[in-house]
Amino acid sequence: MIAIKDRFRGFLPVVVDVETGGFEAQRHALLEVAAVIVLPDEKGVWHTGPRFHAHLTPEPGLELDPAALKFNGINPNHPLRLAVSEADGLREIFSQVKAIQKEQGCKRSILVGHNASFDLNFINAAIERQQLKNQSPFHPFSTFDTVSLAGMAYGQTVLAKACEAAGIDFDQSEAHSALYDAQVTAELFCSILNAWDNRA
Repeated sequence: MIAIKDRFRGFLPVVVDVETGGFEAQRHALLEVAAVIVLPDEKGVWHTGPRFHAHLTPEPGLELDPAALKFNGINPNHPLRLAVSEADGLREIFSQVKAIQKEQGCKRSILVGHNASFDLNFINAAIERQQLKNQSPFHPFSTFDTVSLAGMAYGQTVLAKACEAAGIDFDQSEAHSALYDAQVTAELFCSILNAWDNRA
């Protein structure tokens, strides 16, 4: 079985999804972050692994677009969100990802996402705000994007339709939760990886 560090030239793939208060990373608040590690089993079959998640309190000075909140269903002031500060939430996730990165012998992590540039832009903006550059495990600009991969593999670019084509259950009522979207995106990424690695 090939090691992760050899399969992805030293990168650990980490599927990330964010929920936000709008579309502009420098202007709108980051509200939720989820990360799912993908790992191969002893036969080299890729599966979803450890999951990390945080609800974040909106950073002062950043905006919340009512249309975005209606879309993702987040009430930033709901007490049961158990939200933590942006800095604390990211530090905890970064620390957990880095521990697995080190365990797997990888030198860095690479963000995997559905429309990955959106997620990375918000993560990078928060890293800059919180001065977490040295704590972030992620490559600052390289990504694996499941939009492109699913378009190539299944002829579908919408997450729900790509999951359907891959035989992955997708619950629309759970969509737009960062943890749910990261989980199904990770399952989609594994499906594509496994099909590629097992091609004739």
